[in-house]
Amino acid sequence: MIDKQVLRTELRNRRRAHVAAIPAMQLGLLFRRPPEAIVRLIPESAVIGLYHEMPAEAPAGHYARWFFERGHKIALPWFAHRTAPMAFREWTNPFVDDLLEADPFKSRQPAADSPALTPDVVFCPLVGFSDRGGRLGLGAGHYDRWLAAHPPHLAIGLAWDCQLVDDLPTEPHDRALDAIITPTRLYGPF
Repeated sequence: MIDKQVLRTELRNRRRAHVAAIPAMQLGLLFRRPPEAIVRLIPESAVIGLYHEMPAEAPAGHYARWFFERGHKIALPWFAHRTAPMAFREWTNPFVDDLLEADPFKSRQPAADSPALTPDVVFCPLVGFSDRGGRLGLGAGHYDRWLAAHPPHLAIGLAWDCQLVDDLPTEPHDRALDAIITPTRLYGPF
């Protein structure tokens, strides 16, 4: 059995090297809009949960703006403190990064007074994934717990191709994704 922490370290290093090798001009062209096969599955009035990417994560900002322009409300993870459960709050305008503040994990989140939302569709960051919808996260279990408590219409991972793993260790609490999007491929819907 593969140790999850060892695999996370290996995949983070692989992801960092992969993103560092992408020319900045090309990087800005990736993840511009969701694949049409996914768009067709999303209800017209769905609240879209995304994330504010950390260094080397698959970028989600273009998706936030794309969905916002089509009338969807955008929600980002929100934490009161490091050990608090993950919630989602509205990012009222994803064209304005200044509407966000620092979160406890060195990323960005909506202000505490932003409206709480429950996304219908959640795009998840990940460290690794399988071609069957398995997801390896950062290890804190925030997304697994949230997905278990609030099953969305769709849970979709955003990843770099280099994050694909043939043998992904899973545990009973791990939540599978409905699809994974990379710059070159759509895995699923499963």
